[in-house]
Amino acid sequence: MHPAILWESEKEGTVRCLLCHQRCVIKKGETGFCGVRLNSEGKLYTLVYGQLIAENVDPIEKKPFYHFFPGSLAYSIATVGCNFACVFCQNAEISQAPREGRFLAGASPVNPEKIVQAAVNCGCHSISFTYTEPTVFFEYALDVARLAREKGIKNNFVTNGYMSQAALEKLAGMLDAANVDLKGDDAFYRRFCHARQAPVVENIKLMKQLGVWVEVTTLIVPGENDDEKIIGSLAEVLVNINPEIPWHLSRFFPMYKMGNKMPTPVEKIRAARQLGLKSGLSYVYTGNIPGDEGENTFCPRCHQLLIRRRGYSTSVVGLSGNRCAACGFLVPGCFK
Repeated sequence: MHPAILWESEKEGTVRCLLCHQRCVIKKGETGFCGVRLNSEGKLYTLVYGQLIAENVDPIEKKPFYHFFPGSLAYSIATVGCNFACVFCQNAEISQAPREGRFLAGASPVNPEKIVQAAVNCGCHSISFTYTEPTVFFEYALDVARLAREKGIKNNFVTNGYMSQAALEKLAGMLDAANVDLKGDDAFYRRFCHARQAPVVENIKLMKQLGVWVEVTTLIVPGENDDEKIIGSLAEVLVNINPEIPWHLSRFFPMYKMGNKMPTPVEKIRAARQLGLKSGLSYVYTGNIPGDEGENTFCPRCHQLLIRRRGYSTSVVGLSGNRCAACGFLVPGCFK
């Protein structure tokens, strides 16, 4: 066990976790909703510090990030656990393991120095806290991120965006980018994720204020969040924050407790992309459709092809630094 941060004592030995918006009140000997934060004798501990369940080198486009050092590599790490319970989770075997009584971990904890050195050795431009929800291994992520910045390596979160404001502020100056899931309207969050939409929207706003580069992903689930009204409302949320936020619309495939669903029709994803563009967003992408035109980045002003993609293969073809080589339009993001 490793001492946790962001919690307070309650009466009779219970504690309240302040790490995310679940704000769990945890009795002695019990864990919070995520299954990885334990109240031991009136003090809160994390059970996953350094307990990696996944450690890989990935193209940054896999996260997905399209405006954050395209074509670069990310050293990706995760522990088990999540503060959501999404019935369509694509990594449920590790994210939901503690809640289902399957506590998976490596043979021994991996210290933060080893992760940063591995990222350096592998030529990675960034470290990605991903696969599960990085908020639940926050203490470890914070230590890794701090060391990474000292070595000139960037940090990014692939997150559901449900961390508390206090947690997000602790990352200020160390978190360079975040891809945040905006899963649906509030009814969708309550029905399928055991969460609410509003804290996610507020955290996207706060990330922008803190100088974090933000991209947003929505998994389009047939019959659940694919209605034009819902898609339009999500696009409006992002336009009101910043119309230059890249929005990734990903195709759903049957997973976990939604194994009986059909995959999202390709035309549904393409139509959602057009709706996002018509709503005023400058960069709307299609996901899980390799070779689709919607994977590419185009200049909003002159429509010149700037970045060509096919799956995780990326070619920067029309950028000069961070400007369109044809018309000089400034393209938002982080580019080499």
